[in-house]
Amino acid sequence: MTRRRRLIVHGRVQGVGFRYSLARAAGSRGVAGWAANRDDGTVEAVLEGDAEAIESLTAFCRRGPRGAKVERVETVDEQPEGLRGFSAR
Repeated sequence: MTRRRRLIVHGRVQGVGFRYSLARAAGSRGVAGWAANRDDGTVEAVLEGDAEAIESLTAFCRRGPRGAKVERVETVDEQPEGLRGFSAR
């Protein structure tokens, strides 16, 4: 069953390769969606895939890639929309 989760990642998460690291991690887990920098300095991501993969990527977002300093992650589960592929916007 496909799940969908929206995340807002707070902290030092822009300019550290966060979106591209998340895109690679999502691709290796078969998760669709996107990640984008927001004007307020956070990163927003939407993930669609199986529950285990979504949990794994949520855990990745709580750690972040090398150079990131994640302070907190807001999550909201949503209705899947059938996204395909993953993009770093």
